[in-house]
Amino acid sequence: MTQKNSAWQRVLNARKTDRPKALDLIPYLFDEFFELSGDRAYGDDKAIVSGLAFFEGIPVTVLAQSKGRNLEENMACHFGMAHPEGYRKAMRLAKQAEKFNRPIVCIVDTAGAFPGKGAEERGQAEAIASSLKLFSSIKVPVITFVLSEGGSGGALALSVADRLYMLENAIYSILSPEGFASILWKDESRAQEAAELMECTAYDLYAKGIIDKIIMEPTEGFENNKSFVITAMKNEIRNDLSALRKLKTSTLLDQRYKKFRDIGVKI
Repeated sequence: MTQKNSAWQRVLNARKTDRPKALDLIPYLFDEFFELSGDRAYGDDKAIVSGLAFFEGIPVTVLAQSKGRNLEENMACHFGMAHPEGYRKAMRLAKQAEKFNRPIVCIVDTAGAFPGKGAEERGQAEAIASSLKLFSSIKVPVITFVLSEGGSGGALALSVADRLYMLENAIYSILSPEGFASILWKDESRAQEAAELMECTAYDLYAKGIIDKIIMEPTEGFENNKSFVITAMKNEIRNDLSALRKLKTSTLLDQRYKKFRDIGVKI
């Protein structure tokens, strides 16, 4: 499987302002979504939308990183960059899902966790680390889609999953191409060159065995045909729920552990 567009073109596609966001997809992917807010410790973080829903009659928990669709929404949700209370909210809902045996569906779309002073003071690194620990051992199926951008630990916190998918024009990396270029060459203008070196596209990650499958996008663009992608995402959720819910808990956890231990072995 090879990609036709350059890595930089994928980056630009992932960042299109009119590219559908998680809030655009949730009403079509799930029925009766009921949002739950707050981490019960500090406050609510709009960068992560979480709640209960039904997928074709099956109760599920939805955890989605949320970018705004206009300036006002972007400001309210910190451009999709979560604070520690956002990750703690996600963990609260994940633990609830485990208690009631509900599968979890995550949507990743963030340039990274919020890097501000307040976030660090409230335990940003600890919140992400705790999320990684929780999702590595949670006793219900976890399905994650990288919708557009998946940046650094901010994305990884919701990516320890039994099934990990990327949309065709999504990117998934340790940091942005601009950040990579500024660190490696002290020149942010070389971001396009950096994108190629980083191998951050869905095709690159599929070839390395990091993701399970690429969700293809329509030739006319995701923003012009949401139903094409929604149908593909629903097909994967349906198939995965059918397969994963049949597994014994011990088998589910063993397979998840092996999935991540095997990353890099084939390279």
